[in-house]
Amino acid sequence: MVYSFKTLGDFDVAGKRVLVRVDINSPLERTTLKVKDRSKIASAVPTLKELSDKGAKVAVLAHQGKKDHWEYTDLHEHAEILSVLLHRNVKYVDDLLGSVSKKAIESLKDGEIILLKNVRSYGEEDHRLSPEHHAEGALVKHLAPLFDLFVNDAFASAHRQHASLLGFTAVLPSAAGRLMEKEIESLSRIVESPKRPCVVVFGGTKFADSIQVVNHLLEAGIADNIVIGGLVGLAYSAADGKHIGDENMKTLANELSPEHVAKAKRILSKFGSKITLPVDLALDKDGKRLEVTLDHDPPSLHSLDIGSKTIESFGEILSHAKTVLISGPVGVFEKEEFAIGTRAIFEKSVSSGAYCIIGGGHTTAAANQMGFSERISYISSGGGALEHFLLGRPMAVIEALNQAALRK
Repeated sequence: MVYSFKTLGDFDVAGKRVLVRVDINSPLERTTLKVKDRSKIASAVPTLKELSDKGAKVAVLAHQGKKDHWEYTDLHEHAEILSVLLHRNVKYVDDLLGSVSKKAIESLKDGEIILLKNVRSYGEEDHRLSPEHHAEGALVKHLAPLFDLFVNDAFASAHRQHASLLGFTAVLPSAAGRLMEKEIESLSRIVESPKRPCVVVFGGTKFADSIQVVNHLLEAGIADNIVIGGLVGLAYSAADGKHIGDENMKTLANELSPEHVAKAKRILSKFGSKITLPVDLALDKDGKRLEVTLDHDPPSLHSLDIGSKTIESFGEILSHAKTVLISGPVGVFEKEEFAIGTRAIFEKSVSSGAYCIIGGGHTTAAANQMGFSERISYISSGGGALEHFLLGRPMAVIEALNQAALRK
């Protein structure tokens, strides 16, 4: 896949005002609304540091949560965390379209960074429009005249058609940030020319979301083997005719629609030899780990992890891999009793010497918790964006950056 967008290296940013869109949308503690994991915020650091070091006057746009959702908050703490990670002050400006933001931007000195109000406070932010249509909206009309360059570093949102992601590319010189560059380069290694065998691990809870990705990875010959754990693995096992138990069926009730089950059956029928499912489970019996074989009586309790035999079979496949992608933990890793499977997956993947990429917020949180982050080849910031990329779907942000590069 060929990309024609410009990068930071194509612009002299010294003394210039630069507007940077990042994705630092982070998991929060529900009671305190404090940031639980800093990974997404840390991913924005290389681009912001480079711009600041080169003397740019930087204003940052970002979002947290969805409007009217409990995770929607201001970005004051995000600015504090950025300040710590960047070793320089990042001032939070609680304004987006008013005189306060305008004055703060116009007052920026070389190397200074400010973070503006949650961009989802703008009512038209999530309208799905073209860059040209978004450019006619209040957000772009207000901010674009104040800047010399727009930088998009929000890979995790690159599949969205939102105003702050696309609108500025229609009216300002535009570049991909360093994270955007690195994501595309790293993920292209899996999609275009993975070292073989290429093994993909699916876990987590989103059975419906996995179906199209699993099918495409096998249909296109990208993956040589796919191993599936977590609730997703249970769903495929149910589609394969296994009795996964009433409690697990209740948990998966919204996912196991007749349509999804039929699609999963077709995938298993066509590619069964390349897909490995759990053969045993770890159940939660009064907080203790109880392992049962899936072939026998249906489990009467919730499954919270893969069992020892499954860990062994998954590990055997991963030990021969040259490329590994992990999307989703295979158990409830937050509980030590049920983190065994996820830890084993990480250990086998990194110890095999394979080029190992992980993606998704929960997978990243698990890797951080278990101390594997430094041993992973690449940690993708994408969730939905990663899925779009693996499917080869058009990415609105990347297309907009490509188009911006064609303008004089």
